[in-house]
Amino acid sequence: MPARPRLRRKDGETRPPTVERILAGRALLRGKLQPIEIGVGEDGRIVRLGRSLTGAPRHDVGEGVILPAGTDLHVHFRQPEPGPAAEDWNSGTVRAALGGIGLVGEMPNADLPVNTVDRLLDRQARGRGRLAVDMLLFAAAMDPARISRLAEVCGAFKLYMSPTTGISAEEAARPIAPLLAAVAATGMPLTVHAEDPREFRDSPPARDAVEWNRARPPASEERAVDELLASAPPMRLHVAHVTLPSVVDRLREAGVSFEVTPHHLLLSAKSGEDARFKTNPPLRPDAIRAELWRKYCAGEVPVVASDHAPHHASEKSEPFAKAPSGVPGVETMMPLLLHHVRAGSVSLELLQRTLCDLPARWIGVPAGRIAVGHLARLIVVDFRRDAKISRRPSGHAEGWTPFDGVSAIFPQEHWRGSERIVEGGEYVGRRVGEFVRPEYAPEASSGLRPALADAG
Repeated sequence: MPARPRLRRKDGETRPPTVERILAGRALLRGKLQPIEIGVGEDGRIVRLGRSLTGAPRHDVGEGVILPAGTDLHVHFRQPEPGPAAEDWNSGTVRAALGGIGLVGEMPNADLPVNTVDRLLDRQARGRGRLAVDMLLFAAAMDPARISRLAEVCGAFKLYMSPTTGISAEEAARPIAPLLAAVAATGMPLTVHAEDPREFRDSPPARDAVEWNRARPPASEERAVDELLASAPPMRLHVAHVTLPSVVDRLREAGVSFEVTPHHLLLSAKSGEDARFKTNPPLRPDAIRAELWRKYCAGEVPVVASDHAPHHASEKSEPFAKAPSGVPGVETMMPLLLHHVRAGSVSLELLQRTLCDLPARWIGVPAGRIAVGHLARLIVVDFRRDAKISRRPSGHAEGWTPFDGVSAIFPQEHWRGSERIVEGGEYVGRRVGEFVRPEYAPEASSGLRPALADAG
């Protein structure tokens, strides 16, 4: 992990780096909420922690609680795509900032899958000057011969075991063992969409979320995970959007990182009949959802990610079988769980571990903790400000949310280094987010076994 920073003077001695901004308030340290002052350096990292810091402008957050900003490993910001998109990197990263997320992992299944260096570099060029928060760009693991070159540019890889937007059935059906071996050789992180289409049932067409669960049944997830674990060499492996308690147990036993989403934790197949509740993998029956939620609250899940996938309201108003899959969530993920912290069903320590610490640690980015040497991506939460989510949480294009009317707590402030980018729940920052890559390898071999042990 990052060491305490030091600056070397001309005479060879070292001195602590200069503090540019001091944030004062309460934070969760060693399992307790306690007063702390955080010194942020000119490089945007935490350089000092103490009870009474001096030497820089001081900002006291009053009754607010200072938390690390979250890392969302799984977003689809729909850029570039033809026609008027429901989302782009400009609006999507602003929504992330408003929801307390300081780093997003952008998936590669755009209209043209990001499976070549040229497409990856083109995405970077399009995004410069448009990012409100930092971004990790995933590349699609589709051709073993391209993996080593892509690894020099991308931030992580994504493997699709079933067809989806930008990934055809033929492409998803390729043998996974050569792809897994090629990514493992690079040491880069790999996320896997684990559904086996051989278990899908496409007739008759699903008319609601209950039938969608039958069309893409739990067996498709279980079979895909079994194949993945049987094929994967030691590597930085992560399984996306797990929906089943049985798969949670299987991945924990294997020591492999994985994520669950807020919609699979909080919504079931009977939460609504229209296509706003259509997503892949499907929403499951409430008994399965309730057990998944129990496992999360018990600390058995390492990561929560949004799988943010916005679509225009008009698209989601189509008949269920015709409508696209996916729900928005990057802006509401942390606020939803912050409400459950206030309600007492989720501990603040668990929230910080699953939304902040372990996601960043799996990538290999020094974020997600209030610790010297880590990036000062910090938010301020006032737990007295419980509110209802509206259909348009920040007025963006799709104009709907599956969590309409649900209680949530949105951050009041968001700091990127010494710059405040959210104030009073409004975005006030500049577009100075950066593309990031792993800075360190959390494990030389098998995933996040020690971190998962901590999570249990």
